[in-house]
Amino acid sequence: MILSLFSRKAKANEAITIALYDAIVAAARQPYFYSDLDVPDSPLGRYEMLSLHVFLFMRRIKGRTPALKSIGQEVTDEFFRDVDHSLRELGIGDSGVPKRMKKLARMFYGRIESYDKALENNDYVALVAALARNVRPGHESWPGADSLGKYVLLATRHLEDQTDDMIAGGKVTFPDAGPALEEA
Repeated sequence: MILSLFSRKAKANEAITIALYDAIVAAARQPYFYSDLDVPDSPLGRYEMLSLHVFLFMRRIKGRTPALKSIGQEVTDEFFRDVDHSLRELGIGDSGVPKRMKKLARMFYGRIESYDKALENNDYVALVAALARNVRPGHESWPGADSLGKYVLLATRHLEDQTDDMIAGGKVTFPDAGPALEEA
């Protein structure tokens, strides 16, 4: 009896995590990023957009309730499980995955730090520079960086308008990038 209670709670938590993560993935895969903003439609380009959206979600729930902190950890864990699975789908063998995961984790946390610092300091120029450096490395100028920076600001405000209870219940939305940026 007691075990079944824990099992049901675990399944409910898993369903919430999956629902939130699926919404994050859907936001990161918006075609507008790849067609209009020229984000590379490659494994690394998709990783960058997914990392950005996981960051935006984590920033929204930072410093909130213990339940949201737990959900945030579960979403982050799901993100890294997804990255691990993607590496394996790309044909990277068991011995190479841990090394690449370590590198991708360092990249992720470095991005979180640079994006968060720029947003905390209301430094739009630093935000755009970080986005350009991470999403289109090796390109001296990337016109899409400014639009992506505007999207980050819009998404941050959009996420703040969502209640903690809504997020704890497994629902989160992001702005539709195309129309949102055309109105901005």
